[in-house]
Amino acid sequence: MENALAPRFTVTPAQIAVVVDEFYAAIQQHPGLGPVFAAHVTDWATHKAKIAGFWRNAILMERGYDGNPMAAHKAAGNVRPGMFVPWLALFDSVLRRNLPPELAMAWSNLAHRIGRGLVYGLMGLNEDGTLAGPPSLR
Repeated sequence: MENALAPRFTVTPAQIAVVVDEFYAAIQQHPGLGPVFAAHVTDWATHKAKIAGFWRNAILMERGYDGNPMAAHKAAGNVRPGMFVPWLALFDSVLRRNLPPELAMAWSNLAHRIGRGLVYGLMGLNEDGTLAGPPSLR
């Protein structure tokens, strides 16, 4: 069965797997982000498979991913908006090491757009910067 929608850009599932594998290897070693992930991820192979599915869905328009990134990051309880700066910088470095420049840039742009949405959601803001609801005092 063919995808109903065309991919956002040309990347292979194998390239997605390489990026996800290298990114999470780096995350586990990161002094600030590693402990955040370690508090929630006990099965790295399953986590990486899920995130590779997320990217295949987001880029290739496959429909196998059934998660909710915003809900997952909010429910974690220890993910803060400022963490996305080093998170995305690390992701960008992995993209640049593993992909041609144009592909790395296309994927980076998508990742940063998704990251902005997560930051806004974690801050309780709409994309225009207005409050989405009453501030969370927790």
